[in-house]
Amino acid sequence: MRVALFIPCYVDLINPEVGVSVVRVLRKLGVEVSYPRGQTCCGQPAFNSGFFDEARGVARHFLEVFEKEDWDYIVCPSGSCTTMVSHYYPFIFDDQQLLEERERAENLGHRVREFSDFLVNVLGVKDVGASHAGRAVFHTGCHQRRELGVLNEPRELLGNVSGLDLLDWENEELCCGFGGTFSVKMPDVSVAMADEKIAALERSGADTIVSCDSSCLMHLGGRLKKTGHDTRIMHLAQILDPGKAE
Repeated sequence: MRVALFIPCYVDLINPEVGVSVVRVLRKLGVEVSYPRGQTCCGQPAFNSGFFDEARGVARHFLEVFEKEDWDYIVCPSGSCTTMVSHYYPFIFDDQQLLEERERAENLGHRVREFSDFLVNVLGVKDVGASHAGRAVFHTGCHQRRELGVLNEPRELLGNVSGLDLLDWENEELCCGFGGTFSVKMPDVSVAMADEKIAALERSGADTIVSCDSSCLMHLGGRLKKTGHDTRIMHLAQILDPGKAE
């Protein structure tokens, strides 16, 4: 199995250790991992802000980079960015004059898989032999929930982590409040939504919050720090990482 690693901006610039953990997990499972160095942003911030021409320019570059080799799959540790490429690239090229690019986007999009989806539904792995001591809750990012429908896969993986107590918590389905540019345009609403999630986190008794999206974790982590909490925030890949330090 040969895969290309698609690393989102938040991982590249803020949490590069998440990308390292993804590579370790995949290599442990016998997957050959390549990192296309020409990759940049997938264009989601421009798309979400209504700048479709700019988003198409970024998408064209993305297609050129990831079409260079015939990888079996393209694996991304983000439900949000996976959704942009697999669901919205065909949408932004949905024009009679852009049919060739739409076809290219659809062909590539079928091979782009979110990390937990790839492990469970492509490799057929639900137990990677990981161990992690703690009491955790899992937050499903909105794109992963509503666009990809990848809900059970992360929990199946976490449920097989030795020493980890995976807890239920109230209103897990609620957005964390980040929403990309939403948090910039409507900061008061964004903070209120994060505080609602943190209140539920407190009631759960968990010491760790886990997600498949570093953007959600950044938002919640920032608010946790601001309000004096010491709750750990961890990407799923970090929990599953065979080489991590506790």
